[in-house]
Amino acid sequence: MDTTNSTQRPGLYTAIAAMTLISGVINLFWGFVASASVLASVVGAICLPITILPTILGAFEITYAAKLLSNQPQPVKPSPSIAGFQISMLLYGNVFSAVVGLLNLIFFNDQTVQQHFQKLNENRFVPAPITPPETPATPEEPATPQEPTAPQEPTPPAEPENKKRIRKVAGQ
Repeated sequence: MDTTNSTQRPGLYTAIAAMTLISGVINLFWGFVASASVLASVVGAICLPITILPTILGAFEITYAAKLLSNQPQPVKPSPSIAGFQISMLLYGNVFSAVVGLLNLIFFNDQTVQQHFQKLNENRFVPAPITPPETPATPEEPATPQEPTAPQEPTPPAEPENKKRIRKVAGQ
């Protein structure tokens, strides 16, 4: 564990990260196997886009788990949407991913995990305040009334140097 980090990760936070990583690897494998088995049949080639979904979820899970397990704290929030998709993997027959999704939803509601996510995210998403430039402290000059001026007539535009010549056609 990183000794420069003053806060230690709670056990449930680490469990979320580890389970999500393992579930991501399993979903990648599950998606590849499902896609290969579907491609073996003629009718299954039509269903290929459906079998790619576990692979996509696996990639998202691995990315999310990598952010959670990083030695340098990164601003990351709890992801109930990933947990929901993990639960939906039950439709594909992946019971492990569904159990991980349920556990993640339960662990996200733990007070220590919520506090740890809050510590990770404090002052990370708030932009730095913009300070207005300082104005010099000079005494203002008294405003002098100006005499109204007569409106000036607009000056005609200058004629171009190269005037176009109009040719006269003979016989007209």
